[in-house]
Amino acid sequence: MAGLTMERAKELLHSTTTEAHLFEHAIGVSAAMGAMARHFGEDEAYWQAVGYLHDYDYEQYPEEHLKHTEEPLRAAGVDEESIRAILAHGWGLCSEVEPKTPMDKSLFTVDELTGLIGATARMRPGGLSDLEAASVKKKFKDKKFAAKIDRAVIRQGCELLGMELGDVIDLCIQGMRGQMDALGLGPKEG
Repeated sequence: MAGLTMERAKELLHSTTTEAHLFEHAIGVSAAMGAMARHFGEDEAYWQAVGYLHDYDYEQYPEEHLKHTEEPLRAAGVDEESIRAILAHGWGLCSEVEPKTPMDKSLFTVDELTGLIGATARMRPGGLSDLEAASVKKKFKDKKFAAKIDRAVIRQGCELLGMELGDVIDLCIQGMRGQMDALGLGPKEG
């Protein structure tokens, strides 16, 4: 089977997931992955689909995240590269699959980072529309802000990618900006 499509990713995620915030997270990660794909000269639609599907088993098995992913996705005909990237996004947390490819490393990094970007955007009247990487970097340093977001994972991901934190943040903002209405992160009505 060719690489995962967004249509198939949506079909599969909708078969396991019902919570609105998980779909918002899927949209945010998908959008960020599209921007990362553009940066690396890769297939944007494919990376977006993988990003959308990355938390396939999370709602059903939050304490066993990624333990109920590999076999069902393989049985559904999902390609091995997609499955590997999805498993690698939990490396060191709930998976032993180490991120090796640019897609693996990008998903590992942007999963947490999109949460920080979203939390920062919610604090601003312009939402994502005028958000700058510097604002997110400032919030990154404030450990009390969005305290559940694992900054060490984001730092580790940037190191794996060989990229500066600010550059990765900027790419993710650009990607997420294209979905800001779906994310509820557009400018607030005055």
